[in-house]
Amino acid sequence: MRVLVAMSGGVDSSVAAALCVEQGHEVVGATMKLWGGDSDSGCCSVSDVIDARRVADHLGIDHHVFNFTEDFDRSVIGHYARAHAQGRTPNPCVECNRHLKFGLFLERALRLGFDVVATGHHARVEIDGMTNQVSLRRGADAAKDQSYVLSVLTARELSKILLPIGSLTKDEVRARAAALGLRTAVKPDSQDVCFVSSRDREHNRRAFLQERIVLHPGDVVDHASGRNLGAIDAIELLTVGQRRGLKPSGDGTPRYVLRVDLRSAQVIVGSLEDLLVEDVVLTERTWVDDPVPLGTLSLVQTSAHGRPREARITREGISFLKPERVVAPGQVVACYRGDVVLGSGIAC
Repeated sequence: MRVLVAMSGGVDSSVAAALCVEQGHEVVGATMKLWGGDSDSGCCSVSDVIDARRVADHLGIDHHVFNFTEDFDRSVIGHYARAHAQGRTPNPCVECNRHLKFGLFLERALRLGFDVVATGHHARVEIDGMTNQVSLRRGADAAKDQSYVLSVLTARELSKILLPIGSLTKDEVRARAAALGLRTAVKPDSQDVCFVSSRDREHNRRAFLQERIVLHPGDVVDHASGRNLGAIDAIELLTVGQRRGLKPSGDGTPRYVLRVDLRSAQVIVGSLEDLLVEDVVLTERTWVDDPVPLGTLSLVQTSAHGRPREARITREGISFLKPERVVAPGQVVACYRGDVVLGSGIAC
């Protein structure tokens, strides 16, 4: 097969490219230039392009750079800023996978005559030899599993994707890279939100958003008593479920954000018990294959490495079997059967 490998300059995509070469495919590497600003996250920087190119040279394959900065700004950064302006909590990595890596990159690969694209994600795509049914499964390394951020994809995209390292642990990936003499063998993993510096992240997130949206002051209001607990200078920076940065109640009980009300410029806070819900309404629902029947029991995951929780699929979204912490609006809810991804939706 003709395989175009998305090479980020990290160890995972480097080994993915090496494995594709070992398997006898006709392999070409390509790095996406996505973010035009400074980055210290381990992706989207000039040094990452250099690392990817040198790995490609080492493997004896061609390497290209695709400039998707305008698309990234519109589909990922624009979405990130708009979500905050609406009091929601976005997941930029999910949107990058949806629109860039398995949207534009895949489309370009197919137009250029490649059969599939390969990436260094820790997840597994399997195609049944008898039925051609496509499934997405968790990666072998539970600590590095990335099936959650791929849960927005469908069989249409997944049928054109290779995930060569999905059956390996991270230690095995690094060992393969070292054995092959790849320069990325000991390179640190990239961090989430490549366009916000990891140094003093909260300060830099605020500065980043302040350039793109108007941040509004507001009041912190106690859920139970309705008492005004003080002012906050940027309500758009708070996330439902957040505890950090909030003063405890008079009796020392921790307070959590229950709701961000932009219209009234209020942040409603309460106890941990106040965060518990039974139902989550989902929008933008996608299924890997056919829609799952209502009432199906599923394990749901509400963050990249969160604890899976039991829930049933409902017409509106999901219903937990027992009360669980609320899901911040804008976050992805991924549904699993065992280690198989059924689909996902966005919490309202």
